[in-house]
Amino acid sequence: MNLFLTQPTIVTALGESIDRHIEGLLDSIPSPLGETDKPFADNGIEAAVKMLGAVKFPLRAFPEHLADAHRSRNNQLLWHALAEIEPKITACIEQFGRERIAVIIGTSTTGADENIPVFKAGVQGDYAAEQFNQQQILFSAPSDFVAEVYGLTGLSYGISTACTSGARALISAARLLKAGLCDAVICGGVDTLSPLTISGFSSLEVLSNQQTNPFSANRNGINIGEGAAVFVMSREPLDEHRIQLLGYGSSADAYHMSSPHPEGEGAISAFQNALHNANLDAADIGWINLHGTGTLHNDQMESLAVAKIFGNQTACTTTKPYTGHTLGAAGAVEAAILWGMLSRQHNPTGKLPAQLWDKQSDENLPNLAITDEQSRWAAGRRIGASSSFAFGGNNSVLILGESDA
Repeated sequence: MNLFLTQPTIVTALGESIDRHIEGLLDSIPSPLGETDKPFADNGIEAAVKMLGAVKFPLRAFPEHLADAHRSRNNQLLWHALAEIEPKITACIEQFGRERIAVIIGTSTTGADENIPVFKAGVQGDYAAEQFNQQQILFSAPSDFVAEVYGLTGLSYGISTACTSGARALISAARLLKAGLCDAVICGGVDTLSPLTISGFSSLEVLSNQQTNPFSANRNGINIGEGAAVFVMSREPLDEHRIQLLGYGSSADAYHMSSPHPEGEGAISAFQNALHNANLDAADIGWINLHGTGTLHNDQMESLAVAKIFGNQTACTTTKPYTGHTLGAAGAVEAAILWGMLSRQHNPTGKLPAQLWDKQSDENLPNLAITDEQSRWAAGRRIGASSSFAFGGNNSVLILGESDA
């Protein structure tokens, strides 16, 4: 069965729209990561964390009629992103009906931060001062919001598998379509900067106060970011781009709660499963948008996995130095970037983004074909992969490519 992905919407610290992201990445603009004016001081974080990927431009206002239960920064970031594909959503409603459109959105924090004032009031003994919003802490909060705001009555649920959530949303969308349970799926991921996740990663001692430097001998951690990316997936092309989800693979090695398997066994399995699902060989993949967090352990295991499956000839990049690690949105954000690099309308020259790093290779890692300013797609059909890895050994790989029809 063919699975087509419409032009995605994407919002990160790099900007809004797929055009802005592809232009910025291909032009190797300076990284937008840096300090944010988002107030984390009350949580003891502001002084410790200086390098974040914040969305600093104003977000579009919610519809006036929207219930307070759905009003959160997380949903507003998603709402802002959805504006770009709203005409496509409207067209799908007219073509398929509201009951035949599913919604699957990945996230990790949902709108839980909206309840922080409730807990602060409780500490002061004033339990009646604020109203606890249960809807905001549900992992389905973003998908519930999308279904509510567009009046959709089909299947709708959230996915929260940490940093693979956005990729898993696309995989689940594919499965619903293959099962005939819907005719189109609004799918992707969203996450906002949160003291919860920033504190958590800080306690693991994996945050960097410099720009993240993946696969470098000098790498010392990640920069957390926020963002959203959403596609409409269907069994037939809904726009002129004809980019397909060719295959996907997942694994759960459960090696450790927060550390990946040092030999990359789960990652290797996910890559192999994706290639098998797509009926492709490793040689068919022209570019890999790596997970590439910049931590010692992730980059070690991912480079081992890529080297084992692809050798050292397949072009590889991690785009996180431009967006930050957007956590539950990352799998969808990086799939959207892959989509843009595949599209001949958006990337007619076939240039690939140069990795933003200090170019000091770690001699303890396998040698990979990290992209530079000269990197290009090979002639012929463009096919690429995007890898995502998460806590608990949760691994996902998506393979996208130009339609051969």
